[in-house]
Amino acid sequence: MATEPVRYPSAIVPVGHVEPVPRRVRGLMGGRAVFDTRRALYVWEWPPYPQYTVPLDDLAEGVALSAEGETRTLGAWLARRHALRVGSEVREAAAWVWDDEAPARVRGTVRFEWEALDGWLEEDEPVFVHPRSPYSRVDALRSSSRVRVELNGERLADAPHCVTLFETGLPTRYYLDRAYVDWTRLVPSDTVTRCPYKGTTSGYWSLRSAPDAHPDILWAYDFPTPAVHRIAGMVAFYGEQVDLLVDGAPV
Repeated sequence: MATEPVRYPSAIVPVGHVEPVPRRVRGLMGGRAVFDTRRALYVWEWPPYPQYTVPLDDLAEGVALSAEGETRTLGAWLARRHALRVGSEVREAAAWVWDDEAPARVRGTVRFEWEALDGWLEEDEPVFVHPRSPYSRVDALRSSSRVRVELNGERLADAPHCVTLFETGLPTRYYLDRAYVDWTRLVPSDTVTRCPYKGTTSGYWSLRSAPDAHPDILWAYDFPTPAVHRIAGMVAFYGEQVDLLVDGAPV
């Protein structure tokens, strides 16, 4: 059987690519800045998105790193694991300092584990999950395409129009007005996720008749980032888990 071609653009950035970050970047821990820099670099450890690496000279006063011994390849080069100390608080396995085999421009910088810090800021705006790739686009476009959603023979939604969300490297998502969803077939869950491009979800729903087999097939962003404000209050089905038809054609 022939394989259906992927119908969205793939990531274009190779592992090991490095670019300057043209934004002020700060990392926070316990209400204090761990670093505050305008000299961060993007480092791609895998193609979809980069990580920040920060000059050691831009660590805040009172912040210290201590080597823990482990060395690991992160993307293209070796890095040595470090614990992070801010005042009296220590967080183990929080940071990686590049080894001598790394390119000169990243030597003398440190890459923090995202969850090791309490918060990240680009300029004065929070960033969630990982840095936004400068090579990714996220576009939310109104569409007159009709979207029908079914699962196990149950009709879950039938909408005469939608907002299509195109995100580089990911399948197209179809956001629907809630009025066209059959809520009697869905049950809310406690799941919350964050996206650096769209913000924090305000709800997830599973299939009522089989919530364990089909969890979190629908989500909403009631207060998305300004870039995708058109999806506010709308809902999208996880297309890989349902039968999705757009203008009568299966996706």
